[in-house]
Amino acid sequence: MTEKNLELATFAGGCFWCMVKPFAEMPGIINVVSGYTGGHKENPTYEEVCTNTTGHLEAVQITFDPEKFPYEELLQLYWQQIDPTDAGGQFYDRGESYQTAIFYHSEEQRQLAEKSKQDLEQSNRFKDPIATKILPAKPFYPAEEYHQDFYKKSPARYNSYRTGSGRDRFIKEHWNEDKKADLKQKLTPMQYEVTQNNGTEPPFYNEFWNNEKEGIYVDIVSGKPLFSSTEKFDAGCGWPSFMKPIHEEEVIEKEDYTHGMTRTEVRSKTADSHLGHVFNDGPGPNGLRYCINSAALRFISKEDLEKEGYGAYSKLF
Repeated sequence: MTEKNLELATFAGGCFWCMVKPFAEMPGIINVVSGYTGGHKENPTYEEVCTNTTGHLEAVQITFDPEKFPYEELLQLYWQQIDPTDAGGQFYDRGESYQTAIFYHSEEQRQLAEKSKQDLEQSNRFKDPIATKILPAKPFYPAEEYHQDFYKKSPARYNSYRTGSGRDRFIKEHWNEDKKADLKQKLTPMQYEVTQNNGTEPPFYNEFWNNEKEGIYVDIVSGKPLFSSTEKFDAGCGWPSFMKPIHEEEVIEKEDYTHGMTRTEVRSKTADSHLGHVFNDGPGPNGLRYCINSAALRFISKEDLEKEGYGAYSKLF
């Protein structure tokens, strides 16, 4: 690596379209590339790999900062994206190129990968044995450009593929309860109530309603950037209010008919956290007011953006 603090991780988890987004949206992840590895042919094409004659597996190679997102956490996230008991492919993608494997880049990674696999086997989460292989890293060949960041280039097709393949259903069945348990440990009772149970914190008695510092507000669950102080204003309502999100695609709006009212709920796309509501009485050019619970947010000051892995957002200030 050109920077001594960065490392590589390489995972095969079936269709590489589905293996990019879960990692790319985590803090400390510098880059995620879709490609081919483990085989014998140099610079293979997608068509060649699909014939199962090259020995290559579809995989992702992740450049990450281990101080911000340790390899152990990458492994935990990896297991939660796959069916590790399937030796013949993943979901409705069959064949050698869709098999799962962890390709280690160091002896430390090998040991951590072996331990994580052993821990998963001993957890008795799955009835069948763990089939995922742990192998030394081999040359990695980036896939064609149209495969890179496919979830961004074709979100409708990506979401349809994940649902139709059965991957999302499998993950929900085998991991959602664990995620809830983890969140209960990670979050305060108020943060959990707001984000997971659609709760509302008291106005004026919350962390950020009158915060005037420069910085960004990220999802307390996923760490995904949501709002910037450059769009924050005092709406007099007692909750943080913003004219617009940093990335509109990360904020989902849903009709909310609870409490005898008709409102538009705001949720984060990545973590599916309840954030608050959006109203048509804001001062900005779009006339919107995103009224957000502080408990759904974590604030990162302008001075800490680089240190926290959000240096790309310094340009906002």
